Amino acid sequence: MRDFHLPGRSPVFASNGMCATSHPLAAKTAVDILERGGNAMDAAIAGGVLLGICEPQMTGIGGDCFVLYSLPGSDEVHALNGSGRAPKAQDAATLRAQGHNVVPLYSAHAVTVPGAIDAFCHLSETVGKIGLDAVLAPAIHYADAGVPVAPRVAFDWAKETEKLTEAGRKYYLVDGKVPSVGQVFRAPGQAEVLRRVAKDGRDAFYSGEIAEDMISTLTALGATHTADDFASVACTPTDPVAGAYKDIEVVEHPPNGQGATALLMLNMLAEFDVAGMDPWGAERVHIEAEAAKLAYDARDRFLADADHTTRLAHMLAPETAKKLAGLIDPKKAMAAPAELSEQIHKDTIYITVVDRDGMAVSLIYSIFHGFGSGIASDKFGILMQNRGAGFTLEEGHPNELKGGKRPMHTIIPGMIREGGKVIMPFGVMGGAYQPCGHARFASNLVDFGMDPQAAIDAPRAFTDKGTLNVERGYSDAVRATLADLGHKVAIPDTAIGGAQAIKIHKTGVLEGASDARKDGCALGY
Repeated sequence: MRDFHLPGRSPVFASNGMCATSHPLAAKTAVDILERGGNAMDAAIAGGVLLGICEPQMTGIGGDCFVLYSLPGSDEVHALNGSGRAPKAQDAATLRAQGHNVVPLYSAHAVTVPGAIDAFCHLSETVGKIGLDAVLAPAIHYADAGVPVAPRVAFDWAKETEKLTEAGRKYYLVDGKVPSVGQVFRAPGQAEVLRRVAKDGRDAFYSGEIAEDMISTLTALGATHTADDFASVACTPTDPVAGAYKDIEVVEHPPNGQGATALLMLNMLAEFDVAGMDPWGAERVHIEAEAAKLAYDARDRFLADADHTTRLAHMLAPETAKKLAGLIDPKKAMAAPAELSEQIHKDTIYITVVDRDGMAVSLIYSIFHGFGSGIASDKFGILMQNRGAGFTLEEGHPNELKGGKRPMHTIIPGMIREGGKVIMPFGVMGGAYQPCGHARFASNLVDFGMDPQAAIDAPRAFTDKGTLNVERGYSDAVRATLADLGHKVAIPDTAIGGAQAIKIHKTGVLEGASDARKDGCALGY
């Protein structure tokens, strides 16, 4: 139990339904949907789409999603891949010939076709209960009426606007300026898009006037997107990957997501007596940072579009983790094996919902970098993701940019099972940090007996581009010890990531946890 003398958050308990996410309006919307008879999938989609209005720098209908979910009365976890593909005419060789060694971040070349809307429509039809029109109604309302800008959103917004194109500035600035805390942001163009999707389904988005708006905007900037690229978007039901960490099983989305990276990290951490370490000490941070370097190096070698990933079993094998763990020196930091292949970002939303029947949904939804590519469609203001920057231009690499491929993705929803039972949907936002965040969250629960809220509140560190970023929640003495071990230590300007979780107790009571690093909350009824 937390010390009530100090600032902090209590877990939220309820018995009929629960949502945890990064903005209060989205959490309330999800609970409203549950109270109206919708199930957890209806609520997660409703809240998730609304987050594109509440946190437009993080996500939107021009982005991708991944979903894990379990159905009432079942502990089988289903996975749905809602990520889009590179346009069919695109090729790494073309960009290499133009002198590029990475996909230009804020260019039309980085824009993959958005997959989230197709996934939401599919899930609403196949898993939801109340219909797409009811699910999208809250987001339509708030896009028209506006949402007051929350503090963390305003903080991020101010850091991310330079990349916005002329149309992007028109739609994502207020009177030409970055909105301040409490100022109202409206998106009437997106409201109209969602109205059409609510009426006519996914085809309203992927063909006709809305698709033409996105295509014409992109082709004017030199992209190769076609009507066929948009019309052929289709989400992919798939099977999750999972691994044990002591008494729990962590379930992750398979490639092209990076969930296997979290499982490799956990397998490496299992080779050390983490539970015997100081949970707030330098030793634990050091071992975790070294494991992350090796796990992310493996990720960058092996993970790609599912049709091009051939070494997944090797990456998940216990013997691979054992060999890699043997490379870790407890007394000395290693140089990073290689710089991370994807271009670092921190921008994502995550929402989790559990309903009274026990359906659990873990949904993550993103446009990659802050405001994505910075390109907004001319007519409707749809902000286009730059997820194509997750490809490499290295010839022959599994993740090499090719037309029709999905890029390696950083966003990963999570689930935890114990004794074969689904006990906790969870997610950790924060771009590249996410696998490290999943591993730390699981370790906090298992090695140190923390409740989900305490596990989320605990301070974080992450090694990135040769620097070990250590949050202010750690002491200066810890940072000094890490420096003595050979780490280049810094305090990050922005808190590392965010997280949400819902624990399903054996009694059926739900326990929600929400990260204070974001504006959101857990709400139940």
